[in-house]
Amino acid sequence: MKMKTSFHDKLAKSFIICDGAMGTYLNQKGVPYEHCFDELNLSRPELVGKVHLEYISAGAEMIETNTFGANAARLANYGLESKVREINIRAGRIAREARDVSGREILVAGSVGPLGKRIGRLGKITEKSAAEMFEEQAGALLEAGIDLFIIETMSNLEEMEIALASVKKVSDLPIVAQMTFTEEGITLHGNDPAEVVSRLTAGGADVVGANCSVGPQAMLEVINGFVRAGARMMSAQPNAGLPRMYDGRFMYFTQPEYFARYAREFVEAGVKIIGGCCGTTPEHIAAIAETLNHFRSSPKPDSDRSEAGEKISSLTIREIRPASPPRTAKCSRFLEKLKAKTVISVEIDPPKGSNSENMIKNAAALKEAGADAVNIADSPLARIRMSCLASAYLIKQHIDIDIILHFTTRDRNLMGLQSDLLGAHALGIRDILALTGDPPSVGDYPQATAVYDVDSIGLVGIISKMNSGFDFFDNSIGKGTEFSIGVAANPTAPDYLLEMARLERKINAGGQYIFTQPIFDLHLIRNFLKDCKSFGLPVILGVLPLVSHKHAEFLHNEVPGISIPDQIRWRMSQAGDKSRLEGRKIALELIDSIGNEVAGFYLMPSFNKFETCLDIIKILRQTE
Repeated sequence: MKMKTSFHDKLAKSFIICDGAMGTYLNQKGVPYEHCFDELNLSRPELVGKVHLEYISAGAEMIETNTFGANAARLANYGLESKVREINIRAGRIAREARDVSGREILVAGSVGPLGKRIGRLGKITEKSAAEMFEEQAGALLEAGIDLFIIETMSNLEEMEIALASVKKVSDLPIVAQMTFTEEGITLHGNDPAEVVSRLTAGGADVVGANCSVGPQAMLEVINGFVRAGARMMSAQPNAGLPRMYDGRFMYFTQPEYFARYAREFVEAGVKIIGGCCGTTPEHIAAIAETLNHFRSSPKPDSDRSEAGEKISSLTIREIRPASPPRTAKCSRFLEKLKAKTVISVEIDPPKGSNSENMIKNAAALKEAGADAVNIADSPLARIRMSCLASAYLIKQHIDIDIILHFTTRDRNLMGLQSDLLGAHALGIRDILALTGDPPSVGDYPQATAVYDVDSIGLVGIISKMNSGFDFFDNSIGKGTEFSIGVAANPTAPDYLLEMARLERKINAGGQYIFTQPIFDLHLIRNFLKDCKSFGLPVILGVLPLVSHKHAEFLHNEVPGISIPDQIRWRMSQAGDKSRLEGRKIALELIDSIGNEVAGFYLMPSFNKFETCLDIIKILRQTE
């Protein structure tokens, strides 16, 4: 059973505007066709990221990774066949970073193109080797955190079927499968639209589509052929007409306005994903967006409208009720909940840009599902994001949910710490998780100077004094603040005794509840809880749902502070395309085993994807 994703939600409700060309647009920006466009993910990531952002700004709701030719066969032409994983992972990260900077709810599609060489008896590549190459690329894109796959520009239906089976072997993410057609409406190998629909649907494609080779007019005829064949979910990404050679370069002359007129016809024919291929630019996508957004906002018959009860992740800012006025009780609402029930909190990273819309939508969906609180991180991994305080306030303006503000000492001196705490209190923030913070050396600005006037232990002491009405140097601040004070602990720390000693100091300084790092070992959890019993404080257990075997191996081997037992990593390795379901199952088993022994659970979504966390929250609330 496939897990329902935001991609499926979007398709069920409307159509999706995809981006335009990558290669021809990079060429317009001065990159010669002789250069490997996929290699730019390594040498010029800022250029690739800029292209993504231009398309997002133009109105794209889905962007494709710069990986069309990032398979071993094509990269071998440039001596880069050993860099398949590196190039694909970097491409995925560039696309996700562009999405984060935009602050919008953008889908990231992993682009998989043809191998560029004949396959089978008459070719240089065997079917087995071809499958291995597609699996290698798909595995790397999955590891990079994409939302879906687009297998595109395939002229050979047999190669498409190999690619489709290979992707499904390593992932259960949605797949858009796009073939190329000639002006006559058939593939280069003679397959008509009906045969394409039949075979790709049987192969498990979520969406069947066409891209490249022809312009909008010829492609609309192909789409009509798909409709006659019974296709339900279709995509179309035509070229900007046919190219011409001009001054040594291929030039495309179809104007955005013409392209946009056909976009509406595609949607009226039933197309669910509409974008562009060779020769299209952000101007073409902007024209599509303007036309289709007007079409989207036009009144529809009542029979076409979605059921109101179905909406969870589709909340818009206008639909979100304002939060109730800040409470003034001495004990924060979150602290009261800890005493009365099993709480659920979910971590949300602030956006990398200034747009908070997607963050607020995610908070609304979590609230609707039954979460008690959200944890707002403070530039985790020392990577620049919107101020956690500003993020918390923006959420609080729209959503009546408790906010655990992560507050670090890395970037603030003693004056800044206390000023920001007073500001947070004035804005109605009442729950603080006191942290030291990751050093700048691990982040985007390794040359930046860390402050660290105090560490997390000192920060707990400062907040405690402010609650008593005094600052760090015992000067009166008038009425005391009313913060609840959370502290962090890592039960898998290499020096466990030191970790527990620091935890005790935090509690003695005024800590009131404990958040843990993610833990996967039930034995370690119970030992930690036993050691914490004398503190008499509630413990909120960190839970990180795994998404794939490679994800589990990365966390275990490359992320300090996370240890995953062999048995769990083995289970993920055996899960195949059901890995996300298995990750959810593992998380629920852990929660079920330890539920009565902790005060709550702190869910941490991977790659800022909330679907699995939402599922877990709903399951837990149903069993209460």
